[in-house]
Amino acid sequence: KYSDNKIIRYNDVFYHLNSIKDPYLIKNFPFPIKVVKSHKDVLYQKVIEPLAKNYEIHFADNSFNYELVKPDYKKKQIFLSEEEDHIIIKLQVVYDNNMEVLLTTDGDYIQKDPETDTIVKYVRNQELESDFIREISELHPDFKEQEHQKFFYIHFEDFIKDMWFYQFFDYLNKHQIETFGVKQLKKFKYSPHKAKVTTSVASGQDWFDVNVSVKFGQNTVSLKDIKRAIVNKQKYIQLDDGSVGIMPDEWLHKLEKYFRNASRIEKDKLQISKLRFSVIDELFEQQDQLDVLAEITEKKQRLKSFKEIKNVQLPKAIKARLRPYQKEGYNWLNFLDEMGWGGILADDMGLGKTLQILTFLQHIVAKNKTPNLIVVPTTLLFNWQKEIEKFAPKLKAYFHYGTSRRQDAEEFNQYHLIITTYGTLMRDIEWLHKYTFNYAILDESQAIKNPASRRYKAASLLNTANRLALTGTPIENSTFDLFAQMSFVNPGFFINIKSFKDNYSDPIDKEGDEQVAMELQKLIKPFVLRRTKEQVATELPPKVEDIIYCEMPPAQRRVYEAYRNQYRDKLLRQIEEKGIAKSKFMVLEALTRLRQICDSPLLLNDENIAVKDSVKIQEIITHITDKTAQHKILIFSQFTSMLSLLKEELEQLGIYYEYLDGKSTSKQRETSVQHFQSDDDLRVFLISLKAGGTGLNLTAADYVYILDPWWNPAVENQAIDRIYRIGQDKKVFAYRMICKDTVEEKILNLQAKKKKIATDIIQTDEKIMKTLNVNDIKNLLG
Repeated sequence: KYSDNKIIRYNDVFYHLNSIKDPYLIKNFPFPIKVVKSHKDVLYQKVIEPLAKNYEIHFADNSFNYELVKPDYKKKQIFLSEEEDHIIIKLQVVYDNNMEVLLTTDGDYIQKDPETDTIVKYVRNQELESDFIREISELHPDFKEQEHQKFFYIHFEDFIKDMWFYQFFDYLNKHQIETFGVKQLKKFKYSPHKAKVTTSVASGQDWFDVNVSVKFGQNTVSLKDIKRAIVNKQKYIQLDDGSVGIMPDEWLHKLEKYFRNASRIEKDKLQISKLRFSVIDELFEQQDQLDVLAEITEKKQRLKSFKEIKNVQLPKAIKARLRPYQKEGYNWLNFLDEMGWGGILADDMGLGKTLQILTFLQHIVAKNKTPNLIVVPTTLLFNWQKEIEKFAPKLKAYFHYGTSRRQDAEEFNQYHLIITTYGTLMRDIEWLHKYTFNYAILDESQAIKNPASRRYKAASLLNTANRLALTGTPIENSTFDLFAQMSFVNPGFFINIKSFKDNYSDPIDKEGDEQVAMELQKLIKPFVLRRTKEQVATELPPKVEDIIYCEMPPAQRRVYEAYRNQYRDKLLRQIEEKGIAKSKFMVLEALTRLRQICDSPLLLNDENIAVKDSVKIQEIITHITDKTAQHKILIFSQFTSMLSLLKEELEQLGIYYEYLDGKSTSKQRETSVQHFQSDDDLRVFLISLKAGGTGLNLTAADYVYILDPWWNPAVENQAIDRIYRIGQDKKVFAYRMICKDTVEEKILNLQAKKKKIATDIIQTDEKIMKTLNVNDIKNLLG
């Protein structure tokens, strides 16, 4: 009846409005509409307001001002209601002009400003509202099919099945979506009572009994249900009356620590080892049980003042002047002995851990004649022999080692120290475990870091009154390295492997949980003593660490590019087919081959490759002949084949050198070290990283070169510390050689990117292979 161009007079419109009773037809008048005469208020109420939601209006005589506004989003809301056996979920968006829009409605909103006579049309953000609907549709499988109707419904049984409502409410809370109508739900209710949590502690013989009670009104929650909620990181607990209790956040964190540290759970009681007194002290700040309070206070006080504990007199038989920090370490060891605790002496490499232990043992044997067992890597046998002869000549030591060793303990009682190797321990544990030692001491205790290894199992079977461990790197690869070492010195300290992985190593290494890392650090602090060179060896000269970037020549680069492209395509295809977990061996193979090419293509042993160019060999020879003058230098490589290539170069140039790798015997090691230390004309020592990372004192050198850095700088630091240790009086220079634009450079970058937050637990570095993802691999092979 109306055309777009026809001018409609007010009387005509008014008459027509009166004749139409159906509001739907009123809402859908054909527009745009032009008005030349009007009673403004009537026109607004009868025509403009109902119609302008969907149509644009033009005013020929400017009798109305018209404005189009797109308000900003303010907040999202959810409204819950019940209909028979279903819960209805409706969505609403509130805009910054406080316009509330229920998403099941259509059309925009208009409003008239009486002061300015302006009609404002508020345009809804359709994209935002659609995203909100889509967001909620992702929360339950049934919601996808309901998305088109712009509201959702779920059967009550599905709502509570597997506690799905926990996920629902947690999501809304996490994303700050306001929720209304919960209290009106008759078939689903939160408990109206706040959680009442009470705790008490009693002292047992070797543990603290912790009683925990959680109540919501008359509903008492079992520890089993609480633990299940804590493990699943849920603050909602289903109560016996069908309602849901909400745990306060502060108690969630506290209870989480309770369960993490409990060795046993019985009904409403937890048992926590007395070795974890620091946890009890922290969790029970309001402790009012005097016996427990006194026990904790006494332990804390003695721990805080361990430097002055009885100031134990140094044994006169020790032929050395202990430095102040070494005297503190000696006092600490005596403190542990008095408390009946095991411990880990984790001082930086080169700070004299062996001297501190020998001083302690010299003191111990004066009051207890029971022999003490010391287990060392084979490569350190001669070190211990020399240290005993030098510092503690009155300690009688028997070296239980070699094919001619006795197969019984008949002679042990004639000695103070029984010194053996990890290999011998594993072979002789069947009869060794029957003998009772006073102390069992593991040197380089990271050797037992794998709790599934025969080394760890053999060490754990030893029958001893006390246990200690020595290591400069208690954590080499991940926090999990701590489990076996702490479990050896204090059996049961971490309960079991699963408990430690779930509660500590996984949250720290995989999730980067700083709070858990701090808790672990506090937990082990009484039993681990670590000092760094920077802290205590202030007389040491400066150490300079730097990177030498090498540019591969064209022939070497072509080999690298060919192998990189081949492995990248092959590896990414396998990851796509089998997943990254089943491709780790190929990842390691690819990275190893590329690193070998960075050293020299000859390391591939590929008959089809005749390229001999090696920028690193050229560079290191230049440093030996031109840049280090008469300085002595150590050269480390992970690949003995790389060291062999260097040997050939040095022999051609007539350069005198020493060599050491994993095949070298203890006698050969001793001879090589003494030769290098004493011969001024011998400038170069070639050492395999694995064989020479520990047990060598090479302070005659002041330059160190790491030819092929890898994931774990801790191992490289061990190598550098062969020269940067007590007795060094020259400035030390340590260089890592890296080929530009290769996997080596990218490994350095990835190492920095993935540096873990737990380094302060005992100052550690991380083996990144465990955390590589697909993007990391694409970048490494890019």
